[in-house]
Order: sequence, then C-alpha cells, then structure tokens
Amino acid sequence: MRAFIKFLDYLIRRASGVIEYCDDPHCIFRVQLAPAPHPVRLSDGTTIPAGAPVLLLHLWNEHIPPIDPAGPDLAWALQTERRLRRSLRRLAEWLTSNPACQDVQAIGGVTVLLSPDGQDGSAQLLRRLGFEFFPCHNPLGKFGEFWENLYTWWLMWAFNPASLRGRRLLHLQRTEIWMSRQTFLARHGRPIPSESGARPSETVAHPAGRD
Repeated sequence: MRAFIKFLDYLIRRASGVIEYCDDPHCIFRVQLAPAPHPVRLSDGTTIPAGAPVLLLHLWNEHIPPIDPAGPDLAWALQTERRLRRSLRRLAEWLTSNPACQDVQAIGGVTVLLSPDGQDGSAQLLRRLGFEFFPCHNPLGKFGEFWENLYTWWLMWAFNPASLRGRRLLHLQRTEIWMSRQTFLARHGRPIPSESGARPSETVAHPAGRD
C-alpha cells in the first residue's frame, strides 16, 4: 500500500508541475510555479493579487528526517531546522537565477503541521524565518479540505509514519504560509556553505511532491 501511495504521489506531482529545484540531498522542499489562488496582503505592505505568479512549497517527503517511533526529539528538531534553513537558501539562489521565476511575487504553501493555536515550535520557527500565517482557502470548502487532509494523511503514513503520532485525521487543520519575494530574498538570499554532492540546479529540474 505504501508503494502505491508513493507512486500516486509521483503521478500527481508530474501532472501538477511540481519540480525539484536542486539536487541537494538535504533539501526538504519541491516547488510549483502557479497563480496565487486568492489575494494575500502581507505585513511588509505587499499585496499579492489573485492570479499573480507565486511559488508553492511542497515537502520533499523522502528528505524529511525520519521520526523515531517514540516521537521527535531535540536531535531531530535541530536536524530538521538546519535542513529547512538550507532549503530556503537554495531556493533563494534558484529563484534569482531562473528566468522563469522573474515575475514570482511570493513564496507560500499549505501545511497541516502547525498546532491550531499556532504556538508550537514549528509555528514559532516559521515565523522567525519570515512566514506569515493565514486561514486556508479551499474552493470546495470543508469538503475539499477533508480530501486534501486525507491525502496528506496517506503521505505522512507512507513516508514518515511516526509523524502521525498524536494527530487525528478529523482534527487536522490546514494553514497557509506566505512571504513576499522581497522579504524572502532579504532573509534567505545568503551564501550557502559548500557540501559534497549538493549543488543548486541551473534550470528547472525534472518533475517531481505534494505534501
């Protein structure tokens, strides 16, 4: 069953235009160039109109550090944070060097990995990285949100089953995270330490993940 879900995820990624923007084995994101699904107004004064080009983040599930069956510990949290910061720096490098992304106005995505009150460690980290949180807007309402949550649940079970610890399907809440291009590059457009076997791609890479 896990193999089927992973294959289905691969097919959906290909159909949706989700790509790998670098070949860094520690990169935990893939991206999708897409129109903004609705208007977003950010605290830096940027307004992203509906339909504007944006980059949507998708977890690269195969690169997420596996969680111990007993639950995440400090070592896992530190490793994941390092990969997250590195992934954003690589994305900033790719964004500025890719002509197809010159009009991208914001970077964002949807996650179920935040607590409902937005006060857990993951939420605090994303805020420090510059992301702002917004309620999820699904065009199909609660019906569409349920099926997206179910698909996310399957992916978590297939790739990192211990991540489901303490999470119930019907209690999952989807949250949008957004950051303007200007803020993103100001925060993450910094040099990346060299690492063997990890280099940014020069062009849009092979199609690849939904989270």
